[in-house]
Amino acid sequence: MSTDTYVGLFESSADARAGEPAALSELRRGAIARFAELGFPSTRDEEWRHTNVGPLARASFGLADSHNSVSSNEAGELVYESCDHLVFVNGRYSSELSSVGELPAGAVVGSLRELRSNGVDLEHHLAKYASFSEHAFVALNTALHEDGAVVLLPRGVVLERPIQWVYLSSGDAAQKAAFPRNLIVAGENSQATIVESYVGLTGEAYFNCVVTEMVCEANSVVQHYKVQKEGTGAFHLATQQAHLGRSANLTSLSITEGGRFVRNDVNAMLAAEGVECTLNGLYVLTDRQFVDNHMRVEHRKPHCDSHELYKGILDGRSRAVFNGRIYVHPDAQKTDAKQTNRNLLLSKDALVNSNPQLEIFADDVKCTHGSTVGQLDEDALFYLRSRGIDLDAARSLLTWAFASELVDTIRVEAVRDDVERLMFSRLTSSDVVRDANVDRHAI
Repeated sequence: MSTDTYVGLFESSADARAGEPAALSELRRGAIARFAELGFPSTRDEEWRHTNVGPLARASFGLADSHNSVSSNEAGELVYESCDHLVFVNGRYSSELSSVGELPAGAVVGSLRELRSNGVDLEHHLAKYASFSEHAFVALNTALHEDGAVVLLPRGVVLERPIQWVYLSSGDAAQKAAFPRNLIVAGENSQATIVESYVGLTGEAYFNCVVTEMVCEANSVVQHYKVQKEGTGAFHLATQQAHLGRSANLTSLSITEGGRFVRNDVNAMLAAEGVECTLNGLYVLTDRQFVDNHMRVEHRKPHCDSHELYKGILDGRSRAVFNGRIYVHPDAQKTDAKQTNRNLLLSKDALVNSNPQLEIFADDVKCTHGSTVGQLDEDALFYLRSRGIDLDAARSLLTWAFASELVDTIRVEAVRDDVERLMFSRLTSSDVVRDANVDRHAI
């Protein structure tokens, strides 16, 4: 599978990058050279053995342009009113559609492209954590990224309102590729809530290649939500890399509902003592959708906790992959780590490959991992039907009960309401789920 298309895009867009700092230009050249060396991953690669990127590699995508074809009314329906929001159309920031209120002194929230042009130093952190040496798509993003969302918080700053990043792929995105590059730097004792949204307004094929880097310094608290509702023809390949300092607290929840082909690489480095890291996910698939969630959590220092719970609901001929790894270094004594993947298959044609893993090189730790794949409980269905609930409604209630464990953890009400609507739209008899006087947690 040739990399020539994207190397050609890099060369043809050189004029648009004229005037960039020399260090950034050198970084880009190194990244595109590494992408050409690595090539597209194949099923012979252990980390991709269940994930065939052939359809993406064979497609021919151009670079998404900056034409703004999304109206304020369309964008307004997709933003959360309780959040400040940065809106990007086809990968490029739209100031007309964005709205950020007054920020605490020293806080920076804005567009990567605009902040760079205004002389804000971003290169101190950018590409320092998400390495492209062994990951072709991180290399591709590093070489070709144009814009993205940035949140920089100095010491002690607390953002009272959540910040939402909204990435809209309009009809103009068909057969185009965008490379959003996001950066969060939470200084010592700072706090923030970030909502990362991806929405497709077209069913045509397009490609979003995303990298999000998070730096959580000592005693910072970051809540992060990613809600992915891409179009039915979309390819979405994303890497999330977190670097956590002493006693930092990161909670991240990924909701995957859209897209034709989705790959999420979620990595966390627990680099100092006392870290608490929670990485959860929910994927809801149907038809021939495919999603691959790959995780790696590294415990480098003692007295750190990490917990991961990923749940999948698969219908139709959809397919999912979960591959999680907890890596405990020799110095990481007193580690407490738990990783769980649970899958609910609503169709005999749905398929999931689940592979949670532990690599432990310390002897005083508590680490567990587990995986389940199953169908709706026949006894529970019989119980509900014996009390006058029809089969479709009973299936809906049980499916919602399976998902609600994660949905109920969402602390931003607007996000929780949106995810509930997504779930209801995927379930039959949604009115029954919404209105029935049933304790869903007891089912």
